[in-house]
Amino acid sequence: MLKIVETANRSEYRQLLDDMHALRARVFKDRLQWDVTVTDGREIDVFDAADPLYLLAVNDTTGRLEGSVRLLPTTGPNMLRDVFPVLLPDGLVIESPLIWESSRFCIDPDMAHNGRRRIDRVTTELLCGMVEIGQSACLSHIVSVYDARMARVFRASNCPAEVIGVPTRIGRVMTYAGLFEISQVLWDGIAATTNIAGPLLVEDRNAGRKVA
Repeated sequence: MLKIVETANRSEYRQLLDDMHALRARVFKDRLQWDVTVTDGREIDVFDAADPLYLLAVNDTTGRLEGSVRLLPTTGPNMLRDVFPVLLPDGLVIESPLIWESSRFCIDPDMAHNGRRRIDRVTTELLCGMVEIGQSACLSHIVSVYDARMARVFRASNCPAEVIGVPTRIGRVMTYAGLFEISQVLWDGIAATTNIAGPLLVEDRNAGRKVA
C-alpha cells in the first residue's frame, strides 16, 4: 500500500519516516556510495526541512517500509535549482506551481531476495502514485535529477522522460535532469508493466485530498 505523508499527518508516521531515513542511508550511502551525510544511521538533507511530501510504499501484511520518494514544489528549495543547476541550459530555471520535483527515490535492497518481480511492483506503485498525486494537484510535470541506473528503471517502467539540458558526469555517474508529463497515458503505461488494475490512492472525502 502507499502512504502519503505531509504536514497535516506527519506526526502519525514518525516511525515510518525514521525507517525511510534509515533506508535512504543504506541505499544512497552504503550501497551506491553517494556523497551524502549520514548521522546515527539516517540520511537527512536540507530539503527534508523544506516541508516535502513523502510517498511511502508499505507492505500490506508486515507494515514494513519497502520504498519511498520525496516531492517538493519547484517554487521553493529543490535539488535541481540549488544543487544541480549545471544540468540545465544557461538561463533555464524550472520554477512553476505546476511542476514539482521528485528526489531520493529508493527501494529496500533486501527485497532482492524475494525476487525481481516484487521490486518491480514496488517501483511501479511508487511511480503510479506520483502520477496520481500530480493529477490530484493539477500538476503539468514532475522534474527529477537522476543517474543512469534510474534512467534504466524509468525505461523498463514505461516512464519516459524529456531530458532537459546536457547529461553530465557528476562524481562517478552520468546524471540527468528530466521532465515527466503528468497524464493518464503515463499512468497507464507504467501500470501495464506490472498489471496494476486501478488507482492506488483513494479520495479522502472528509479532508478533500488523496491519501493511501
